Amino acid sequence: MEQLLHYCWKHRMLPLGELYTTDGEPVEVVDPGLHNRNSGPDFFNAKIRINGTMWVGNVEIHDRSTDWYAHGHQKDSAYDNVVLHVVGTADGDVETSDGKRLPQLELPVPAAVSDNYQQLMQTDQYPPCYRIIPRLSGLTVHAWMAALQTERLEQKTEAIEQRARQTGGDWEQAYFTTMARNYGFGINGDAFEQWAGAIPPMAIGKHRDDLFQIEAIFLGQAGLLDPVSVPLRHRAEAEADDYFRRLGNEYRYLAHKFGLQPMDWKRWRFLRLRPQNFPHIRIAQLARLYYERRTSLSQLTACTTIDQLRRLLDTRVTPYWETHYTFGNESERNEKRLSAASVDLLVINTAVPVLFAYGRHTRKEELCDRAFDLLEQLKPEQNHIVRMWRECGMEVRTAGDSQALIQLKHNYCDRRDCLRCRIGYEYLKKAPHCAP
Repeated sequence: MEQLLHYCWKHRMLPLGELYTTDGEPVEVVDPGLHNRNSGPDFFNAKIRINGTMWVGNVEIHDRSTDWYAHGHQKDSAYDNVVLHVVGTADGDVETSDGKRLPQLELPVPAAVSDNYQQLMQTDQYPPCYRIIPRLSGLTVHAWMAALQTERLEQKTEAIEQRARQTGGDWEQAYFTTMARNYGFGINGDAFEQWAGAIPPMAIGKHRDDLFQIEAIFLGQAGLLDPVSVPLRHRAEAEADDYFRRLGNEYRYLAHKFGLQPMDWKRWRFLRLRPQNFPHIRIAQLARLYYERRTSLSQLTACTTIDQLRRLLDTRVTPYWETHYTFGNESERNEKRLSAASVDLLVINTAVPVLFAYGRHTRKEELCDRAFDLLEQLKPEQNHIVRMWRECGMEVRTAGDSQALIQLKHNYCDRRDCLRCRIGYEYLKKAPHCAP
């Protein structure tokens, strides 16, 4: 209930008529203040007129007055500047650490708001706000989708910046790691990120003109040149495979030369993966991309259109893998190119966020603007999240829309954080008028 009190206070969902403190003094909320999501009072710089006197300071909100003491605020000087204690139930007086007795306002949550909130929390259908979506105005949807899209890009930017910091500010490596992670296409994303961190830029850079050596380092650092990484049913064939032996010998030489340590091959997941998504195939595609110098940041920032990015990121496997999915297991010849849908996912999840993050880092607004423009030019992703929102009546026209809706589901719906969602806000106001 305290969370709902925060919501009502923030959005000024106050009872009609005059408000009074528990001591009977009239209260006027001039400005509820700025919502604080970190430590300290709940709202900063509020303006409250109590009995004709204007107070400017902080507001703390609790379900019950005695929560003030349960949380230890009476001992914390950070709460000495609180000018009003807002509660659902006043069950005692409260004092600050300097002995000041605080005025308290008992704030009832409107019954309709409380009922609608309980519907959102208890409904079995997903998303719980499905009833209100067809009735939302285009302006409301557009504004919220734009905010969610920016929020998602900023969230991805934080991850990319973190990778750059971990490599001492090496944005080339941060780009490669981001690309590698997205080559995992979800299931092996964490393993690919760990793998990219195990690829030493200086060592691989000295051999980037030799595709065989690149592949030896890439597969060796993945732990996939260890015979025990080959399924038992194919191990004998793999150990008799000339290419497997040659790669292993080359990797052992390079590992000794550069002091390389492979990752644990058990990090890779194969269960329920289609063969074209096996780590061997994705790593071979990355090896060719790296060999052809299409993993450089300068190449990325030089692309100004969707077609240029698609050509940059489109790749196929190295020759051996045209007839194999794993070592020792021969298959029909196939170039095993990335599908058009996979290339577009790499544009959405790698190229666009890196352009945005690097634009922020270098203060080049044209790169940030390009990132948004590219999302608006691409068709939306096709996945269960997008289908869910479409079934609820949400229009999804671009990749920018689908990215916004993925953000909405992961960061709001899955957490039942409806009070921070603009659709949730509309539901609290209008749900009683919606048909069940």
